[in-house]
Amino acid sequence: MNNLGQVMNLNEISIFVKIVQSGSFISAAKLLDMPKSTVSSRLSSLEKRLGVTLIRRTTRKLHVTDAGQAYYDKCLLAISQIMLAEEQMSESQTKPSGLLRITAPVELGGALLPLVIEEFNKKYPEVILEILLTGKAVDFVTENIDLGIRTGVLKDSSLIAKKLGTIYFAPFASPKYLKKFKEIKHPRDLENHDLITFSSISIDQWELTAAREKQKIKFKNKMAINDLNLIKSLTISGMGISLIPTFHCVNEVKAGKLVRILSNWRTELRPVHFVYPSQKFVTPKIKVFIEIASEIIKKRLDLSEL
Repeated sequence: MNNLGQVMNLNEISIFVKIVQSGSFISAAKLLDMPKSTVSSRLSSLEKRLGVTLIRRTTRKLHVTDAGQAYYDKCLLAISQIMLAEEQMSESQTKPSGLLRITAPVELGGALLPLVIEEFNKKYPEVILEILLTGKAVDFVTENIDLGIRTGVLKDSSLIAKKLGTIYFAPFASPKYLKKFKEIKHPRDLENHDLITFSSISIDQWELTAAREKQKIKFKNKMAINDLNLIKSLTISGMGISLIPTFHCVNEVKAGKLVRILSNWRTELRPVHFVYPSQKFVTPKIKVFIEIASEIIKKRLDLSEL
């Protein structure tokens, strides 16, 4: 096997550098905490692999050859670059920085993330946020996603999950719409009303629960829409009654634009989680985002108990 085909040994190189820096085998052995014989044999192995004498040994002192000095200079530069790389890597694990790609459902992200992003940017301006709002399932690995918000039962066991809370949909109408009709006392009464439904839930019926009771509501007059913002706008304008997630209409209820009806009835609770790929080390940027976002989102979900 020729010299180029032999495997480079970084331990031998670092020992050579330490010998040159300390000026003797004995001093290098003490600094490296290893026997002098090991230091000598490692240098011999390095010289044999390179096919050149790096250091001439005499009984009194060491003499670094011209080839050895040239090799030392290059090795010292390489080692300093490696040390710098390790320092930068260590710093990156303590100081949040770089690109952070986050995905969330459109409506959930649109309602819950603005305050989070504002607060996060104030504290960690060196982190660049890229937000992907989508109703589709995202592959974290192929799309380089660092962190996601997901609702419902999690099917991907390869993801680490941290629960944020729960959400549910409830029936809402505008005061304008409710003035036209008698009081709605039971979910069955909804079957005679104009219902606007979120197509992601169902386009045929609603399933509501209260305590241990469940009720299915069949549609007579129905309008199926795949966008919650449009559903909310149409409901506020008096077009009908709709199921809206409570976190999505907190401000409209406080402003008197929407009224929750059948206050004890709602859809099944759906858990909300932060999820991220399983990994040995979680980067600081993910940790601090989860920390800030969890506090803000949990408060918002608590307020949504309308």
